[in-house]
Amino acid sequence: MGKSKGGRRRQAGAEPVVESVDGGLAELIPDRERARAWTLVIDGAPQSHVDLDDPAYLSFEYQRRLGHVIDLVAPPGRPVHAVHLGGGALTLARYVAATRPRSTQQVVERDGTLVQLVRRELPLDPNARIRVRSTDARAGLAKVPDGWADLVITDVFSGARTPAHLTSTEFLDDVRRALGPGGVYAANLADGPPLAHLRGQIATAAARFEHLALVADPAVLRGKRFGNAVLVASDRPLPVAELTRLAASDPHPARVEHGRTLTDFTGGAAPVTDLAAVASPAPPASVFR
Repeated sequence: MGKSKGGRRRQAGAEPVVESVDGGLAELIPDRERARAWTLVIDGAPQSHVDLDDPAYLSFEYQRRLGHVIDLVAPPGRPVHAVHLGGGALTLARYVAATRPRSTQQVVERDGTLVQLVRRELPLDPNARIRVRSTDARAGLAKVPDGWADLVITDVFSGARTPAHLTSTEFLDDVRRALGPGGVYAANLADGPPLAHLRGQIATAAARFEHLALVADPAVLRGKRFGNAVLVASDRPLPVAELTRLAASDPHPARVEHGRTLTDFTGGAAPVTDLAAVASPAPPASVFR
């Protein structure tokens, strides 16, 4: 197989690739520390990082935390059925393919122009069983067969905000429908003080799943700064001890909250319904400086 365009460009002294996509201005910026690695930025907001030579390498903190969930969803190396709502540069789908060979995955990414850019510049392993649908996340989820998925990951941002229709109990009802027995749901959430969105999302998940855990930077949990938190939910007990160990060993250690502490954290927030749902808050401009 010939070298990819992205590979040829990098070896010759890579320059950023800049193109307009449906969601704004996309930039693929070469990582000067890793030979064939790129960061996807859309309208100035970093979205994904991909290392074509080492797809098991996760650079972004929130993606590393989602990687821990992927590592613990089944015994090491066992193939899984995974649904990714939000594709970006397909970082997590590549991670699953690299760490759990023979997994079957569906990626739902609304931005079809972005998908074309990523496929061209950052080509997928042709042996990976990854199907990409260019449609709305909730519409794509509706096409997943009942009980098909071992894992559903939501990582959808439009203008750096999670769309309202992906924050409700009705949305989680369809997630539950798609998950098989003991399946795991994980969501990348972004919020800042006073953390009303995050508290509402935890309450919403608690209304639909028996077991929850939240992985986040302690400063985010204390409401000191805007940042990401990974919410994990399932109807089976979660591997909290292992998740806590992995999160604590990261370059930027995270804390794992669960049980009564997590319930108390919600502060009595009510579950979000379709009628009341709003998009997650926009990050302050300083986040990307």
